[in-house]
Amino acid sequence: MPDMTKSDTATAAPDAVATAAPAGAPVKAEKVRSLWGDAWQDLRRNKIFIISAVLILLLLTITFFPGWFTSANPTYGDLSKHYLQKPQLGKVFSPDWLGYDAQGRSVYARLIYGARASIAVGFGTTIVVTVVGGLVGMIAGYFGGIVDSILSRLVDVFFGIPFLLGTMVVLNSFPERTAWVVIGALGFFGWTQLARVMRGAVITTKQSDYVQAAKALGASTTRILFRHILPNTMAPVIVVATISLGVYIGSEATLSFLGLGLNGVSWGNDISDGGNSIRVAQWIMLYPSIMLTITVLAFIMLGEAVRNALDPKTR
Repeated sequence: MPDMTKSDTATAAPDAVATAAPAGAPVKAEKVRSLWGDAWQDLRRNKIFIISAVLILLLLTITFFPGWFTSANPTYGDLSKHYLQKPQLGKVFSPDWLGYDAQGRSVYARLIYGARASIAVGFGTTIVVTVVGGLVGMIAGYFGGIVDSILSRLVDVFFGIPFLLGTMVVLNSFPERTAWVVIGALGFFGWTQLARVMRGAVITTKQSDYVQAAKALGASTTRILFRHILPNTMAPVIVVATISLGVYIGSEATLSFLGLGLNGVSWGNDISDGGNSIRVAQWIMLYPSIMLTITVLAFIMLGEAVRNALDPKTR
């Protein structure tokens, strides 16, 4: 057998060193990321998520601090000076910037303060829908049997009622439609989809080994539901809730446009009022419509980005 040359020995040495390790040397474990960690890494590189998150952050800032953006009163009208005055695009952030409506109110001021109503109704309805639909779906999926049958038929009954039509019937019975009334009406008919999503996720999760082990160790039903099942079924619920938030904002504007929404400053009310003056003052309807479109689109894009990040099939 021929002897190895020096070059062969030099080439083989690093490989031997790389593969051989001392017997007692600790092996460094590779850090394993969770589903949420992987999703966050994907979202940080997603341009759609970044754009939608920036837009939503700006909208939330406008909602909580409208005084930072305008000092004008959205309900004050001056017919003698500002009746249908055209936008003064050069006066950025001033009351004259986007013109005035038929009652002499600043369109820009109403645009800023209208965000508060739409965002509040959207978030409030989403919270109600998530809590009610999540609990109903979790109970139906976990217990099964007669409980699942009763709750599933209840979901089918509500699911068969047209969403906007049912909400309109309920709101029509209230002479004073505050934000709480609108949230309650939208949530009353909007929880069915999330209940179905939660039920399907719970049925899949309750077959897992860790749930069966918790049952064998004598864990209570409440502990199993809220400690083991709920954290592992939140991914699809968060996706549906995020997308639905934009839908509820659009629904509130639709109801206000039809005269059945909020009694106050709202984008839907401004769009409805602008329809009466669309031939001579298009800006009254144009700017609230643009803001509403951007808001709904931002939440839907955020939900789509989160769904793609949490879906294992896209990896």
